[in-house]
Amino acid sequence: MARGEGRPEGTTALEALMGRRLGRECLYTPSCRLALYVALRHWCRPGGRVLMSPVNDDVIFFVVLAAGLRPVQAPLDPIDGSIDVAAVPEETWRGLSAVVTTNLYGNPDPVAALRERCDTAGIPLIEDAAHAIGSRLPDGRAVGTVGDAAAFSLSKHVGAKTGGFLAFAEPGLRAELTALRDALLKPAASASEALYAVRPYAEAGVRGLRLVRAAHLALRLLGAEERQEIRMPLRAGELRRAIAAAPGLDPFESWVRVDMHPYRIAPGGVRLRRTARLLGDLDRRLALHRAGTAALLRSRWGSGHGEPDAGDTGGTRAQPLFRVPLLVSDRDAAIAALARRRITVGYLYDPPLDVYAADGSTADDSAAFTDPSPLPRPAAWFARHALPVNPCRADEVLRVLDGLPITPVRPPAALARDGAAEGSGGGG
Repeated sequence: MARGEGRPEGTTALEALMGRRLGRECLYTPSCRLALYVALRHWCRPGGRVLMSPVNDDVIFFVVLAAGLRPVQAPLDPIDGSIDVAAVPEETWRGLSAVVTTNLYGNPDPVAALRERCDTAGIPLIEDAAHAIGSRLPDGRAVGTVGDAAAFSLSKHVGAKTGGFLAFAEPGLRAELTALRDALLKPAASASEALYAVRPYAEAGVRGLRLVRAAHLALRLLGAEERQEIRMPLRAGELRRAIAAAPGLDPFESWVRVDMHPYRIAPGGVRLRRTARLLGDLDRRLALHRAGTAALLRSRWGSGHGEPDAGDTGGTRAQPLFRVPLLVSDRDAAIAALARRRITVGYLYDPPLDVYAADGSTADDSAAFTDPSPLPRPAAWFARHALPVNPCRADEVLRVLDGLPITPVRPPAALARDGAAEGSGGGG
């Protein structure tokens, strides 16, 4: 994909396939994070304020900052981590330039209510649908079809380890959005294509031989695993200098590229052919995720999430979640036990972004990088107790959890919107 090419050869078919699924125009991008950046740069002027979830990947936090925007952390529902629309203060709504949803793990945010508030305020709604390529709203619409734009990932359900889409409502915007994307791309490199071609075999080989350290080393060489902890180091001093140079991706490159160095490298034939093959298999993959989600929600561990639905043969109203966030009393014990069975728990977002972003700030500068949530306790409780497990391994996960001296938990009643203390309930 060379700079300046309107519809590069090899991506047109992918865009058409995704467009048919959504009923919207779709623009291929090398990653979801680049798609989100393009959307923010197009729909938001630098200096604006963007409402987002504090329980989110820190990469997305840095994407918002790179676009020259100030993150504003939203209050959350502690059951599923979705934005609590009614708890957003009126004064916050009056100062926003946009809202970015998360659809955390595939659970849809209340997008209809968000759409109504955005329309009233005259601001765009941008859907981050990275985890939700197969999820649907209560009225049957697909996640990603309500906002002005939506960013999708092909690294999650599709499993391509590369690629994404920017879906948008107005077809007339294609030329402008394509030009913006192309201006951000870096040229394809033969070494990057070669690494991508061998990556699936390298990962499978070292893990199949249980060479765990070798696996981590291989992933780090591929730019696919860099974190030592759940959150990457904030580096507050460097971040202040990057913010002063925003908007632009280059000052934020060391943060935005984490776990995906080729996030804005134009794809070559190897990537596009593999992506097309995997995207064609999406419906089968979604069916596996939906079945596993239903099994987890039927269990005692999913008691806080599912709703009975006699019309669903699975017994619950289940989305094809990318990960199912089971709420448990001792997440560390669960992670350790699952690891002993070679079941990796990833996509943890703890602590919430407003706590994370305060790291390294002085007492007089604690809100240097973001507006904190007006009600931080529900997000903190969810971030601490959520155990996001792969629904495609539901049976194995349930066998492990059922053998542990831990329990499912529900948010304590003290997590009300009045900001009362959490209390001692819920396995706190």
